[in-house]
Amino acid sequence: MNDSSWGAPPQAGQAGYWGAAERGPVQGAAPAGPAYDAPEAQQTRPMPIVPDVPAHGGDQDDDRGAARLSGPLFRDEPPHARPYDTPQARSFEAAPQNPEPMPDAPQPAPQPQKKNAGRDLGAAIGVGVGLGVVIVASLFVVKAVFVGVVAVAVVVGLWELTKRLEERKGIKAPLVPLAVGGAAMVVAGYVRGAEGAWVSMALTALAVLVWRMTEPPEGYLKDVTAGVFAAFYVPFLATFVAMMLTADDGAFRVLTFLLLTVVSDTGAYAVGWRFGKHKLAPRISPGKTREGLLGAVSFAMVAGALCMEFLIDDGTWWQGLLLGLAVAASATLGDLGESMIKRDLGIKDMGTLLPGHGGIMDRLDSLLPTAPVVWLLMVIFVGSG
Repeated sequence: MNDSSWGAPPQAGQAGYWGAAERGPVQGAAPAGPAYDAPEAQQTRPMPIVPDVPAHGGDQDDDRGAARLSGPLFRDEPPHARPYDTPQARSFEAAPQNPEPMPDAPQPAPQPQKKNAGRDLGAAIGVGVGLGVVIVASLFVVKAVFVGVVAVAVVVGLWELTKRLEERKGIKAPLVPLAVGGAAMVVAGYVRGAEGAWVSMALTALAVLVWRMTEPPEGYLKDVTAGVFAAFYVPFLATFVAMMLTADDGAFRVLTFLLLTVVSDTGAYAVGWRFGKHKLAPRISPGKTREGLLGAVSFAMVAGALCMEFLIDDGTWWQGLLLGLAVAASATLGDLGESMIKRDLGIKDMGTLLPGHGGIMDRLDSLLPTAPVVWLLMVIFVGSG
C-alpha cells in the first residue's frame, strides 16, 4: 500500500470522519482539490478501521466494525487524538458510568382538593327559587295559566332539542309542526284527557312527516324519526302533568309531583356530593353514584309519605313511600336518559337559558319521565276524580 492511501481522508459514514475534519488536515494527507480527481480516487482505498483491544477481556455488546471512542482511530494516529475530541465528549468520558443514585428528596404532601359542584350554586338556587314561585303562583291562582306555562316550557324545550340535533348531528327535525303540535298536545291533555293527548300526538307526527316533504329527500328518514321522537319525549310526556291538574285536588297532585322530583334530585346531589364513592353509571354520567341514588330514594320516600298523608285527598303514608320510591327511580332514569343524549351529541348542557342550570331541557330531564309515573300511581291509589 502506498503512502497516499494512508493519508486519504475516511469516507462519509465511517467512524472518525467528523473527528478528522474537526482536527484539520493530518500530516502527510494529500491536499484536497485536483489530487482527488476521479482517476486517482479510484486507485486509493479507505484506511481500514482497527478497533481497540478491550481493557478487561472484551465486551460482547460492542459493535464489531466500529472503533471505540477510548482509543486511536488509525495506527499512526497519536493516542490523544480521538474522534469527537471536544470538551463535551471529554466531560462525558470523565463522568462515572454508574453514578450512585441520589436519595429521593422529600416531596410535599398533596393538598386536599375541595369538591366542586361544577356549576354556579348561587345562580342555580336563585333561578330555581324564581321558577318555583312562578309555577306555584300560576298553579294555585288560575289553572289555565299553569297549562300555558307548561306549553311554553314544552316549546322552548323542543327548540333547544332540535337546535342541538342540527348543530351536532346535522339532523333537521321540523320545529314548526313540533312547536304547534306540542302546545296543542298539552292543551288537549288538559281539556280532553288521555284521549285528547293521543290524538294530538298522532296528528303531530303526521304533520312532521308532511312538513319534511317540502325539502329534498336526502336525510328524510332520520329527520322525521328525530321529529317523532321529540314529539313523544317532550310534549306528550308533559301532557300527563296537565291531566293531573284536571282532578279536584289537581293542584296538590301537581305540587306533590314537583316536590318529589325536586327532593329526589336534591337528595341524590347532597348525599352523592358528600359520601359518593361508587359510580352508578360511569359511561353515561360519571358524576352519579350509588350513594347518591340511595339518598334520592330516602329523601323521596320520606317526602312522598308526608305529601300523600297531608296533601292528597284519601292518601296514606304507605302509598307515599311507594310513590317516592317510584319517583326516585324514574327521575334517575330520566336524568340518565338525557345524559345519554347529551353524550351522543357531545355537549354538556342543552342550552344556556337558565344560569346555573343550563337550558329548559336540563330541568325537564327528570320531570318528563316522572309525570306519567305519578299520574298512574295517583289514579291507582286515589282515583282520577
